Amino acid sequence: MTTITLAEAEAHLAVLIAKLKPGEQVLITAEDRPVARLVAEPVPAGKARRPGSAVGKLSIVADDEAHLADFQEYMS
Repeated sequence: MTTITLAEAEAHLAVLIAKLKPGEQVLITAEDRPVARLVAEPVPAGKARRPGSAVGKLSIVADDEAHLADFQEYMS
């Protein structure tokens, strides 16, 4: 854990936040006493993909029928 003074934190807060990795902490001190802790939030995990969740969401217009012949081997 990195330790910096309150004056340094005030002067460089934007830089400190930009450099923090998820879960990393910076201890902020004043007069050699800990007064605050800056903690980067973890990146939220995305939703797991479900196979087949997009079934029925794609429509092919009649004008595209000619192009489908190129993809017959992938569609079977």
